Amino acid sequence: MARRLGATELQLGAARSGDGSAFEPAWGSALAYASAMTPVGASISEDIQSTLARQWTPEQIVEITAVVALFNYFNRFALALRIPVTR
Repeated sequence: MARRLGATELQLGAARSGDGSAFEPAWGSALAYASAMTPVGASISEDIQSTLARQWTPEQIVEITAVVALFNYFNRFALALRIPVTR
């Protein structure tokens, strides 16, 4: 889907590895935040939080957080029930 929406191969590879340097700074900070949020029991460092806050409004941060949390929920739910990935 990302490719259809205009993501470059460099961006796709960077997203897979959690490297936000191939993106505009705001999107790179959102990717770093999502990567920090995803592990179970994770905490967000002050550096990631402050970088995110410089790039996004509080309302946007709430939306980013909700989207990341929702997809983490879907992934954990599917893994626990061994639901196969669909393509």
